[in-house]
Amino acid sequence: MAEHPDLIVIGAGAAGLAAAAALGRAGLSVLVLEARDRIGGRMWTRLEPGLAAPIELGAEFIHGDSPQTLELLRQAGAAALDTAGEHWSLIAGRLQRRTDSALGQVRAALAAAGVLSQPDTSLESFLESGRGRALPEEARAMARAFVSGFDAADPRLVSLHAVAAEWRSGGMLDSSQSRPSGGYRTALRSLAAALDPARVRVQLQTVVTAVDWSGGAAAIEAEWLGQPYGTSARGAIVTVPLEVLKAPAEGRGAIRFTPPIESKRPALDLILTGPVLKVVLRFRRRPWEEWDGGRHADASFFHAPGAVFPTFWTALPLRAPLLSAWVGGPAAARLCALGDDEIVREALDCVETLFPGGNLRAELECAHLHNWSRDPFARAAYSYVAVGGGRARELLAAPLAGTLFFAGEATDTTGEHATVTGALRSGARAAMEAIGHLGGRRRG
Repeated sequence: MAEHPDLIVIGAGAAGLAAAAALGRAGLSVLVLEARDRIGGRMWTRLEPGLAAPIELGAEFIHGDSPQTLELLRQAGAAALDTAGEHWSLIAGRLQRRTDSALGQVRAALAAAGVLSQPDTSLESFLESGRGRALPEEARAMARAFVSGFDAADPRLVSLHAVAAEWRSGGMLDSSQSRPSGGYRTALRSLAAALDPARVRVQLQTVVTAVDWSGGAAAIEAEWLGQPYGTSARGAIVTVPLEVLKAPAEGRGAIRFTPPIESKRPALDLILTGPVLKVVLRFRRRPWEEWDGGRHADASFFHAPGAVFPTFWTALPLRAPLLSAWVGGPAAARLCALGDDEIVREALDCVETLFPGGNLRAELECAHLHNWSRDPFARAAYSYVAVGGGRARELLAAPLAGTLFFAGEATDTTGEHATVTGALRSGARAAMEAIGHLGGRRRG
């Protein structure tokens, strides 16, 4: 590789690796700089001996028809495992089979109100309007819980236009849900294999602190293994998470741009990032399959409305002694301030409300979690659009002066934001933009 590469990619998550692979195929030399000691970003799979299923500390599901992700699995000889199974909800102190009819009522109300043809507002504003108050309280509570848990969004801030578009017929609510066989490390293996070693180099433990793009090129300042490091290229693709772009200059992981990227400020203000917490509880056996005479042996999800952790899921279709506790949105923000041990205790308390008297604590072997909000190279989970942010993703994704290019799930404009597929698509798009500006040839 040349001493100075053609392009520098900041971040070795799904977007950064997808971009680097595309640039390498175009004949450009690429240096990928990653702050962590591993690739993958917010994908992080752990494999434990004797455990049939992987432990996912970050991304876990494939939502709907995600061709980029499925192609990576195909290249690795792996499959997508359908998570279809029973949903049970805690109602009046007893687990009952759940239907989503309440959420369907909200979706119908949004369609009947024609909200997409009216000025944008928040979901909460709609629920407090006349049409919203006409809905049963159960439906309104379900809407708030869903947008918090699924989108990690604050109902008071999230764009009603974005919610309605996501929930309309044929959208995310009607999509299938699966997991990569072997976890997302399988997709990472394919991404890494697609990097041409003659053209692409990945350098880990390199924390980029500054990018100077004032002279028609990108000059990088960083810390590599705790020592000052610098390099330059004809341009740079920035794939760091949204909250890292927003971080104050003195914050760990923050990047100082010269000149400042002020044209991105409106987009940064209108795209928000929600917190989530997932606690993966590993037990000696699968006690929920034996509870209440085995009625829940084929359960994929358990729901505890109003609980600190309102959603739980099993490893189905794999039979593994894992139960994942999940919370997103404002409730997760409060929990993120706690220590890991306190968070685990809260999750266990919620499990015991689902299976009272089951003595699940005695069956617990260990718990796994990663608090992404406290991770300086993530600072939150994934993005959603605030009121009035209909064009914000396009603005965030737009290149600057043919020198800086932007990728990452928050910049995805295809409707796959907040997913691995959205990150992959954004990386490929940013690479094509860079190739268009710089040409598919190496630096002379």
